[in-house]
Amino acid sequence: MAAKDELGKQGEQVAVTYLEAEGMRIIDRNWRCRHGEIDIIAEEGPNLVVVEVKTRSGRSHGTALESVSRTKLARLRMLAATWLSTQPRTFDAVRVDVIALERFAGDFALRHVRGAI
Repeated sequence: MAAKDELGKQGEQVAVTYLEAEGMRIIDRNWRCRHGEIDIIAEEGPNLVVVEVKTRSGRSHGTALESVSRTKLARLRMLAATWLSTQPRTFDAVRVDVIALERFAGDFALRHVRGAI
């Protein structure tokens, strides 16, 4: 596995551990369809939370949070609707969150932006 892919995998696991500690239930990970991928799909009470995870090992290409564009967030909302159309249940609301992780000296700094759109 390439170093970038390994870093992303580690970041997603850190994000899952964090979300579970925050009381969310993970429903799915790395859900894909022909239009794209959702990193994490979680449930927080009656709400569906679609989570984009961005992990960086430095800031030479900007911060992890800066790498999530408005276009990407709009695509995530569309992907959430596609995922929901395959589910037998409904949710009160759908929210798109971003978890930005930056690794420095082996430790991750985590920033969680709720309702990024």
